[in-house]
Amino acid sequence: MIKKLVLFFACLFLYIGQASAQTNITGTVVNSEDGEPVVGATVKVVGTNTGAVTDIDGRFSLSVPSGRSQLEISYVGMETKTVRASNGMKVTLVPDENVLDEVMVVAFGTAKRSAYTGSAKVVGAEDLQKVQVTSVTNALAGSVAGVQLTSANGAPDATSTIRIRGFSSLNAGKDPLIIVDGAPYSSPLSTINPSDVESMTVLKDAASNALYGARGANGVIIITTKQAKKGRDATVNFDAKFGWNTRALRQYDVITDPAQYYEAQYTAVYNQLIDKGLSPEAAWKQASNALTGDMSEGGLGYNIWSWPEGQLLIGQNGRLNPNATLGRKVTYKGEDYWVTPDDWMDVGTRTGQRQEYNLSVSGANERSNFFASLGYLDNEGITDASNYKRLTGRLRADYQAKKWMKVGGNLSFSHFDSNSLGNNGSSTSTGNIWAFTSQMAPVYPAWIRNGDGSKKVDANGITMMDYGNGLNAGFGRPFISDANPILDSKLNTRNTEGNTASANGFVDFEFIPGLKLSLNGTYNLYERRLTYVYNPFYGQFDSTGGTVEKEHARDYNYNLQQILKYVTKINDVHNLSIMAAHEWYNA
Repeated sequence: MIKKLVLFFACLFLYIGQASAQTNITGTVVNSEDGEPVVGATVKVVGTNTGAVTDIDGRFSLSVPSGRSQLEISYVGMETKTVRASNGMKVTLVPDENVLDEVMVVAFGTAKRSAYTGSAKVVGAEDLQKVQVTSVTNALAGSVAGVQLTSANGAPDATSTIRIRGFSSLNAGKDPLIIVDGAPYSSPLSTINPSDVESMTVLKDAASNALYGARGANGVIIITTKQAKKGRDATVNFDAKFGWNTRALRQYDVITDPAQYYEAQYTAVYNQLIDKGLSPEAAWKQASNALTGDMSEGGLGYNIWSWPEGQLLIGQNGRLNPNATLGRKVTYKGEDYWVTPDDWMDVGTRTGQRQEYNLSVSGANERSNFFASLGYLDNEGITDASNYKRLTGRLRADYQAKKWMKVGGNLSFSHFDSNSLGNNGSSTSTGNIWAFTSQMAPVYPAWIRNGDGSKKVDANGITMMDYGNGLNAGFGRPFISDANPILDSKLNTRNTEGNTASANGFVDFEFIPGLKLSLNGTYNLYERRLTYVYNPFYGQFDSTGGTVEKEHARDYNYNLQQILKYVTKINDVHNLSIMAAHEWYNA
């Protein structure tokens, strides 16, 4: 009983000690501009994870540990404040001018964030530099709420499909409208150098997209390219980036050991024979012999093991003969072959190298502004047949010719060269290199080898690969035979080479402060040449001597805008903007 009382008082004193180490603090957070309570402000004890959120009246209450006296109060759009904790305290937060005065690009113009009432998100150049992307819009992944990006393939020049706040139509188009420097852009987004982009504004609601009419029904992404900052001397920037591309998705947990695969296949055949009424010994012998025999009887089609004569490949315990060694020398039609399995995924993929170089020169003074850039990208895919090269150039300049007139232009050019795999996305297609290699059992050779183990080269100088059609020592695969997308991708060509060009010019007239007339004209060109060559030696077109497909296409569009806009502020409180505009678009 005495021990229990001692333990009780010890726990009581410990609790009292802990309670005395906490100080309860209450307070209120208000806005400096109008004195109204700030709802949802975060109040945190500096150096701890202890915190609270203000209620509808701006009040908060939290326990401050002993030895801590500083509170950090923060709220979106206001400057974070650190103060000394005291009971009944009142904290005044000041609006963050940097946030409120931030100018964002919106439909047919700009607006201060503090005055903008629509739903928009800006991704700046600093955010773009943090990610390595080929297509500029891929940088939106995880950055903008309500924006979903999906990619149909992992090609080096792949551009994601963009959906803003879900699907707006079952039958009509679902892609958002892309605006580059004020004009619609229909060329591939992978042809825009992300290093040339100053910001991307995503307009997500009806109020933001209304000026674009039906074209903006699926949302609008406004891309603004860089220009020099005023008040800075001429600046030269150069950056070089290096990286590697590897397969991101892990392979399923499958059997990769040839011995284990043979044992699993033996078990399946053995159980079938037992079900047919064979004795265990008879089923063992027949199943073991069937593994390297006729495929119709459960055989794998290939004999890749060497073992002593008079013995069976699989023992009665269902395990591989310990005397068996991997690899087998076979004489077929007077030629010696060495038959051994390969890791098809390893043969079909590689670690691709990515290198990017960007050079820019910019400068500005009170009357003029210029920006020039040159960029080069070499992005290798994770197969030998996929890569993407891009050369980009941009020149942007404007000049304040008169106090009331400003002129400017923006020229850009991009040359690209892309090699890709076929667009066979079906998992049952023999042209789908990913599905093919992931389904290939670890008992089949990828290469045809000579008797000494070296890879066999045919009369055309091609290193021969196994199509599972009997060319490799007479062996054939029981499934997806007469196919090898790895060699097909090496011998076939799917090349797309082309150019994009854009020219933009504008004249701004400011008649009185706030009243401006803007005349803008834009021309976009997208030209590409497609060359598809299917080899005459192996695969689908070997019997017809191969085939060649050529295609040359050119798209262009014009855009002319006349915008009269008046912007003013009434009593330093109310913002008024009136706009009348006409746009002509031809594609």
